[in-house]
Amino acid sequence: MMNDFLQQVYFHNRVLDYIIAISIFLILLIIITVLNNLLIKILKSISRKKSKLIDDRFVLNFQNKIKPFITLLYFGSFYLGFHQLKIPASLEKFVDIFIIALIIFFGVRFILSIFSYLLETYWIKKEKNSTRITAMRGIETFLKIIVWSIALIVLLDNLGIQVSALLAGLGIGGIAIALASQNILGDLFSYFIIFFDRPFEIGDFLTIDSFSGTIENIGIKTTRIRSLGGEEIIFSNTDLVNSRLRNYKRMKKRRVSFHFGVTYQTELEKLKEIPNIVSGIISQITDATLDRVHFSAFKDSSLDFETVYYVNSKDYNQYMNIQQEINLKLKGEFEKEGIEFAYPTQTLFLPRMNNN
Repeated sequence: MMNDFLQQVYFHNRVLDYIIAISIFLILLIIITVLNNLLIKILKSISRKKSKLIDDRFVLNFQNKIKPFITLLYFGSFYLGFHQLKIPASLEKFVDIFIIALIIFFGVRFILSIFSYLLETYWIKKEKNSTRITAMRGIETFLKIIVWSIALIVLLDNLGIQVSALLAGLGIGGIAIALASQNILGDLFSYFIIFFDRPFEIGDFLTIDSFSGTIENIGIKTTRIRSLGGEEIIFSNTDLVNSRLRNYKRMKKRRVSFHFGVTYQTELEKLKEIPNIVSGIISQITDATLDRVHFSAFKDSSLDFETVYYVNSKDYNQYMNIQQEINLKLKGEFEKEGIEFAYPTQTLFLPRMNNN
């Protein structure tokens, strides 16, 4: 009796076929639910152990981000069970397209949720610059548009629409647009290089060729710098990426090399004493570290000394204060020792003339 019932046919399928299809769907549904709950339970157990990588916030975010993926698996289970049945070709095609559309939709949502989670966790939360956070949001939106566009093309292809001609047309149009706006695209790509490589950020003091100033704004096409004179200098991003930059804000300490000269009439013993005088002056300054002092050259009107020291700070004003202090003390010590600084002079030696 039971066997006869199972063999009865309704809409081209036996009752047994319907039972098998429903059983496959329910079994897969149970397996997915059990595995999901088990995974969440394991993560919660790890979070209770005060793990650095997995905490309660991570588990909560994981539960929210995995929902599209679980929904996708549910539809996949229904799809597998449905394919056990014999149905008219037109209905099967409609159901296939519907399932594929759902898989694409939830698949894209899952991919974007993972990307959004990584962006929130590893990039945005470590940023303190509001401008960079806004730019990251813009990049996230841009990537979402690209991913959804690709998903739409895949869906159209599954609907039987010939997308090759459409893509070819878009390709030709894209080439024409790229040629017409290659400078703009170049600046856009340079913006991404600046954004991810971080050669400089807003607030950094840069020297580019003969220009110097503080970064005020980094835009998609241009970067704006406020010069020491007060005017705004605008550079294209491509120019900055291709230039040699000096970023003084990231300087940990400043190397200073300065020269001074004394007259040729200075005695040898006093020349030997000059390095000791300079060393003694710099050693008394807290934020300065002496590297070397040398009698470096015979010039046309002076005996030149070269001094190299380090300022243990990146502040330019502090460097100038230290250099001023060195200059004043050096002047005072030389006056005590009777050592004269040289200045451009010429001494003319005439031979003694014989009156005979």
